Parts: sequence; C-alpha cells; structure tokens
Amino acid sequence: MAAQPNSARRALLFGRRAATPPLRPPWALDEAAFLDACTACGACVERCPERVLVRGAAGYAVFDPRLGECTFCGECERACKPRALARDVSAEPWQLRALAGEACLPRHGVVCSSCRDACPARAIAFPLTARVPLPTVDVDRCNGCGACVGVCPVGAMALSRHATEAA
Repeated sequence: MAAQPNSARRALLFGRRAATPPLRPPWALDEAAFLDACTACGACVERCPERVLVRGAAGYAVFDPRLGECTFCGECERACKPRALARDVSAEPWQLRALAGEACLPRHGVVCSSCRDACPARAIAFPLTARVPLPTVDVDRCNGCGACVGVCPVGAMALSRHATEAA
C-alpha cells in the first residue's frame, strides 16, 4: 500500500495548523495505525445498532455524536476483521470528553439543561449560583458517549480529546 501523505507536514508547509483527526469508532487504534489497518470496508458502520458511525473521507469510519449516543456495545469492534478497532478490556474505548462551547445558552443568560438531562453517566451538572448556572463536566464520570451533543439546541456541545472541564 502506498504511503499516505502526512497532512500535518502539508499544513505546516502552507502555514496552517494541522487538521484535527476525525472522531473514530470506539477502540480505534491511534490515527496513523487506524488508517494503515482499516480497509474502509464499512462493516463497523453497518453493524452499529445506534447508527452513530458513518463513512467519512475515503470511506473510513467516523463517529458522529450529532446522530446520537454510543452505547459501547462492541458490535463495531467485533465486525472489524482487519483489527483497526481493538478492544482492550482494561482501557477506556477512547479519551473523548464533553465540552460546552461559547454558544452554550446558559453562557448567554438562557436557562437550558438539555445536555445534563441526556447524559447517561450523570457527568454534567449545573451548580447553583445567583445567575443562570453554567454546565460543568466531571471528566472522571464522562465517557464521551456523545449523548449530550445531538440534543443541544444550539450545537454548543462537542467531544474533545483534550477537554478537562466545560465551565
């Protein structure tokens, strides 16, 4: 197989920051290893009962939390014959965490708790304050399932590989 162009080098050459890699299915190998192993067969996308996996660039699987929540059922990993998804029972499926962006309604004085209400891990809280409370994410409880993303009426919730808190 021919070597894939290094997008980080290309971005640096043209004075741009490297694009953030797409959100891959749970238990995906690191991006370079995933792209090397994945055949873009789509088996993981077809087997996803929640229908939150879609085909992205070049047919590679991408997790789209706007479509719903990943329940970590493992069907995608079991369907992956090339082993681009490799479940390690001692590790988390990924390091994604929820993050509330600037468009978050409470940041603009509007009461909203859609993200908290959708969170199955109960990782999002709205501590009581004298003003409209802002969401905080308990990163130890958040599993990055994405349930909060699709229900946000303004699209302020996102998943980040490096989120530490959404306050």
